Amino acid sequence: AGDVLVLGKPLGVGILSAALKKDQLDAAGYAAMIGATTRLNRPGVELARLDGVHALTDITGFGLLGHTLELARGSNLTARVRYADLPWLPGVIDLAEAGILTGASARNWAAYSEDVVLHAALPSTARTLLTDPQTSGGLLVSCAPETVDEVLALFHADGFGDARVIGEMVSGERRLEVV
Repeated sequence: AGDVLVLGKPLGVGILSAALKKDQLDAAGYAAMIGATTRLNRPGVELARLDGVHALTDITGFGLLGHTLELARGSNLTARVRYADLPWLPGVIDLAEAGILTGASARNWAAYSEDVVLHAALPSTARTLLTDPQTSGGLLVSCAPETVDEVLALFHADGFGDARVIGEMVSGERRLEVV
């Protein structure tokens, strides 16, 4: 409890991929998708060596919610994510609002929704965006507050300019809350 959650890459690869399959992805969206999926999570090795890093995972097929819930369950804590602080690939929110999503998003929600609380004030597309499966998604780091600056510095030094704090681990049930 008290750890800070840091995400290394913006989200939305699955939605961009779904748009590509429907011939609704422009050149900029395609470039963003390729850029995100080909950026290797090289900071992981150095992050794992930091004493203040207590957990580290990559966001892949289960989306941000599934992998963050994994941290909550493994630590017997509640993970709290701030939706407004999440980084998104360009155009992803507009595509989600236009109804572009993956089939895996609904399956992901069905698999773990009983342990997830989405704040009522979130946008109607939040569930789709948060369950979006990622290919080569960003690293999710749970670290002591005094280690956050070092974690962010490692990400930024390796070109992960979108890395940011997205939430925290708090005492409570083994669940995930998105506020």
